[in-house]
Amino acid sequence: MAKPSKGTVRPPATPEIPASEFKATCLELMDTVARTGSELIVTKHGRPVVRVCPVDAAGSSPVGFLAGTIVGHGDIVSADDSSWSESPTDPLALRRRR
Repeated sequence: MAKPSKGTVRPPATPEIPASEFKATCLELMDTVARTGSELIVTKHGRPVVRVCPVDAAGSSPVGFLAGTIVGHGDIVSADDSSWSESPTDPLALRRRR
């Protein structure tokens, strides 16, 4: 196994529990997860199958996470022709004068 490079932060290991042990102590484990906010992985034959985590730790909905962060600066689509002056080098200006 390769060593992590300097500056690499490894996440803490999530505890794993076999399905048979989870089945025998399910209610107690659910209370522990809810109380501590930690999560655990249930394995079947050594393979991860299910992650048990508290409802709050599951993440919030992406809908509305930017609410209140957008600032309007008026109409940015319509042209404000009155504030523009004609350029002396505008090639179309000669056509409009004729």
